[in-house]
Amino acid sequence: MSDPKKWIGVAVGALLVIGLAFVVGRVTAPDGEAAHAHGQGQGGEQTWTCSMHPQVRRSEPGSCPICGMDLIPVTDDAPGPNEVVLSERAAALAEVRTSPVRRLRATGATLRLLGRVGYDESTHQTVTAWVGGRLDRLHVRTTGERVRRGQVVASVYSPEVYAAEQDLITAKRQLTRLAGASEIARSAATASLEAARQRLRLLGIPDREIEQVEGRTSPRRQVAVRSPFGGTVIERLATEGTYVQTGAPLYRLADLTRLWVLLDAFEPDLPHLAVGQTVELEVEALPGETLEGRVAFVDPVIDPRRRTAQVRIEISDPERRLRPGTFVEAVVRGDPESSAQPLVVPASAPLFTGQRSVVYVEVPGAARPTYQARTVRLGARVGDVFPVVTGLEEGERVVTQGAFALDADLQIRGGHSMMARPDDSTPPAPRLEVDDAFLAGLRPVVEGYVALGRALAEDDLAAATAAARATSEAARAFDPDAPAPAATHWDALGPRVRREAERVAAADSLQAARAPFEPLGAAVASAVESFGNPLEVPLRLAHCPMAFDNRGARWLQTGEAVDNAYFGAAMRTCGSVEATVEPGERLDLEQVAP
Repeated sequence: MSDPKKWIGVAVGALLVIGLAFVVGRVTAPDGEAAHAHGQGQGGEQTWTCSMHPQVRRSEPGSCPICGMDLIPVTDDAPGPNEVVLSERAAALAEVRTSPVRRLRATGATLRLLGRVGYDESTHQTVTAWVGGRLDRLHVRTTGERVRRGQVVASVYSPEVYAAEQDLITAKRQLTRLAGASEIARSAATASLEAARQRLRLLGIPDREIEQVEGRTSPRRQVAVRSPFGGTVIERLATEGTYVQTGAPLYRLADLTRLWVLLDAFEPDLPHLAVGQTVELEVEALPGETLEGRVAFVDPVIDPRRRTAQVRIEISDPERRLRPGTFVEAVVRGDPESSAQPLVVPASAPLFTGQRSVVYVEVPGAARPTYQARTVRLGARVGDVFPVVTGLEEGERVVTQGAFALDADLQIRGGHSMMARPDDSTPPAPRLEVDDAFLAGLRPVVEGYVALGRALAEDDLAAATAAARATSEAARAFDPDAPAPAATHWDALGPRVRREAERVAAADSLQAARAPFEPLGAAVASAVESFGNPLEVPLRLAHCPMAFDNRGARWLQTGEAVDNAYFGAAMRTCGSVEATVEPGERLDLEQVAP
């Protein structure tokens, strides 16, 4: 049975059998217990659903968007599309076990990161030609040589300096010949001499060298170029015999007594790192020795290709034993008392399918055992736990045994099970508290996106590209002064908004513009989900099931009537409004029907 599809079929069939048996256990409970009521919304509002597609949830009667049947009111024995409600006996038969979400305790555990030694960019200096001319000789010929401050590094023939020194020597001779002449003649000669001196000063010749020139009978054919600072040559930019202009770079220097160690930290590693933290460094070139440095910078942006953030360690190496390019292993020792340790769940809690991670969370205070399926974002496995990036809070209890049975029951009912949850290629966004200033800064981004969608619905490519550019510029200008969780989340969303908006701006056709409009909308929706609606009018989440060859796509708009950004005039009213987000409120994608 080597065909993977057959294996998947067997696995799904097994789940369905387990779930069917599980449902029988629920239905035949001797106490006659039924599922807990979740049909009434907040404030007693009635919820409507489809008898064939119970995942459909509406606040008013109508037709099912999938099969067209009339919606029916949700009765008190119908759980939500994400929930499984059990009787006490059914919970016992399923052998459901839960564990609390907790913070990882370091207890001496270590985090090891790989990196390399690099130059301290703050020590970079460039030696330039202070005068234009021909490079007759380079006194420093190779990279890696050490240069002292004031050392002669090159000799240049400069016609301009040669002429200026000749004028100085001539003016000096003239003043000497007019020693017995009239006062007026000697004053003119003195003024000419001082003008020649000033010309050399402006060319960069120091006064002591000017005095030496005055004592010569002929000007120098070459002038020296001195390094104004010391360091090690990391790049030679000049070649003997070439002509250079004033200010042309000749060498690049760096101080190798001060170095950076650049580490690559994956996303799950970042909660363990903070500026000012002490890090131990192990270098193969120095066996048996451990160096110590401090974290000076943690990059707020994740490299989209490598999925790492760069961590900079500053170290001092007065003996120059380390060399740039050397590989380094950094050891970060955990602090058992730190409250910044990441949340973790047992490795048996999550259910994985593709990019999705689903856990079942126990609903506290329910009359009967109730479990909610929740999509979460997890880090790389560490021992027998998974770090939680988003989706769970400390103290919540997750199912660690019996989750497959719960998911099978939810799948049979047509709910949002592991195999049939709404698309979540974009991980669930955290709910973050922000102030009015943050929302005011986010407003131009959302306004630009809404204007872009309106332009696409009107088939106006010129207006769409202009709105896309405005969206990109607004996202680039938005640099919030907010607490770390909100600022960090925007640091991840902002580049996505800019990238997709710039793709729309560069499009040469409406079809090319609508392709990146979808991921742009996903990023903006994530921002509205995390921070709230920054506009002064309601935002509406619309869905077109026919977009992208019937795959379907969503977008945010402000009008009540559907204004289809994916088809424009061809089918401008095609689709439906799935959710309304009032000003200041947050979008809840988990409650949106697939």
